[in-house]
Amino acid sequence: MIAQPDIADYALLSDRHTAALIADGSVDWLCVPRFDSAAVFSRLLGDTAGSRWLIAPRQGHLESRCYRSSSFVLDSRWRTPSGTAIATDLMPLGPVRDRIDLIRMITCTSGEIDVEVELIMRFGYGTVVPWIRQTVDTANAAVLYAQAGPDSMTLHGPALRSRDFTHIGDFHLSEGESLAWTLTWSPSHLPVPTAVDSSEAISTTLREVDHWHAELNVGGPYAEAVTRSISVLHALTLRDTGGIVAAATTSLPESIGGERNWDYRYCWLRDSAMTISALAGHGHYRAAESWRQWLLRAVAGDPDDLQIMYGVGGERELNERELSHLDGYRGSKPVRVGNAASTQHQADVIGEVMLALSGLRNAGLQEDEFSWPLQTSLLTLLLERLDWPDNGIWEIRGAPRRFTQGRVMIWAALDAGVRAVSVYGLPGDEKLWRETRDRLKTEILSRASQIGYFPQHDDTAEVDASLLRIPQVGFVDYDHPLMLATVARIERDLIDQDGFVRRYRTTGIDGLPGDEGAFLMCTLWLVEQYARSGRADDGARLMEKALSTRNELGLLAEEYDPAKKCLLGNYPQAFSHLALIRAADALS
Repeated sequence: MIAQPDIADYALLSDRHTAALIADGSVDWLCVPRFDSAAVFSRLLGDTAGSRWLIAPRQGHLESRCYRSSSFVLDSRWRTPSGTAIATDLMPLGPVRDRIDLIRMITCTSGEIDVEVELIMRFGYGTVVPWIRQTVDTANAAVLYAQAGPDSMTLHGPALRSRDFTHIGDFHLSEGESLAWTLTWSPSHLPVPTAVDSSEAISTTLREVDHWHAELNVGGPYAEAVTRSISVLHALTLRDTGGIVAAATTSLPESIGGERNWDYRYCWLRDSAMTISALAGHGHYRAAESWRQWLLRAVAGDPDDLQIMYGVGGERELNERELSHLDGYRGSKPVRVGNAASTQHQADVIGEVMLALSGLRNAGLQEDEFSWPLQTSLLTLLLERLDWPDNGIWEIRGAPRRFTQGRVMIWAALDAGVRAVSVYGLPGDEKLWRETRDRLKTEILSRASQIGYFPQHDDTAEVDASLLRIPQVGFVDYDHPLMLATVARIERDLIDQDGFVRRYRTTGIDGLPGDEGAFLMCTLWLVEQYARSGRADDGARLMEKALSTRNELGLLAEEYDPAKKCLLGNYPQAFSHLALIRAADALS
């Protein structure tokens, strides 16, 4: 089995088309040309061929690493017995189409070093060995060119030598000397691409990032964490379409060796809507409008065909399959691509979308000829499915239930519709929406009053961390007696001995064996609840605990194992970062 770094050891590189993960000088994950494309480097998921791209000083120790400003231009500082070095890695931002560039540079900063390079390219998640040859690009520069089916990779830089379908190199650098390579994906039917100017690419990327962040309004004691989290959300947004992926990876496990391994490289309406609310809350309305246009394209057509997630371009076919040739991250099988949850009914999704669009409307973003008709169609669909059991926010693969959080989000959708008519004068059946909204609230409160708190679903007395969303959407106040009683039950049943919050007790409701780590999003939701219900000190303490799980680059995965002190699940995770933003806002 391939030795693999901790998830937190990986840094993210992103050009807002796709993303790479790099640890200890090795790029172990890269899908081209999009986030949800097949990987050309799959070592992260146990590819036995070890497909990756390593550039590192021999006998080197990685002393530190950091991003430049709010970008994903990564600087890594190395020390060896004979010298020091700095490596810079990035995927440059820019409007260039038909190519994806990964730039890697290393400079000896003192003494002398020996640099090791190993390049193993395998398309199709490690299954396709490309035809590789030495050739020249359209500017007559020597390149290493790999081709397989529709894909090609072009390496510009110092020449490597071939050994058993691997390309390797050994280079000696003295103080002040540098090496640089650029690996470029392009469609194989196009001419071999020329190199990019590395210095200009860095400058352009930093300028674009600074311009984007100049529009943001971020302050308070957690400004650094919020800024980095906003940067992650931006990095996970496809530049061309505005679609926001839930994470950059698939099948990183919720428990090491377990089977709770899912593909998160798609656009959940819920996650995207909550992300847009977080960005708009800090003044970034261009991203919000881009997402709204993505939404209109993705869900266009018959409302009955609404899905809870789509591809980053709005694709509907996300068929799930297992990649049996991959051993999985640290032996965690199966490795899955696609996601069968795309066909599920999840009652809360329309509510999340309606809340996000309502927030944009409140911020002054005008409805266009399609956006309000879309919302009225969604409300019509919601009423048709009003009492359907569903798979819930956690996408359980057990029997559908009527989850309380989903019922509350139906209320929130109807409430948004009522306010759109009564406040903004938009056309709609306000009377029907209002009556249904009020009846639903009475039903939910009656059920909760019978047992003294909000339950996970209609057929249980168990609680669920998603219930922390109830006051966030305005259903009740944060200090409502039923909400405080629910928090007390969550503290009793779902907080582990280290103070982190689990989603629910894994007692079979989700139809899966095994256990999982603490969910960082749920922990941060509890921070928000504490902050807004008179327990700011408790919230601040829990916030520091949650922030301590970030790696030194400020990145969060989906979950955390306090016992082993390691991140778990797909990474970096949009849900965790947007919950961090909400928690920081509440404490501030």
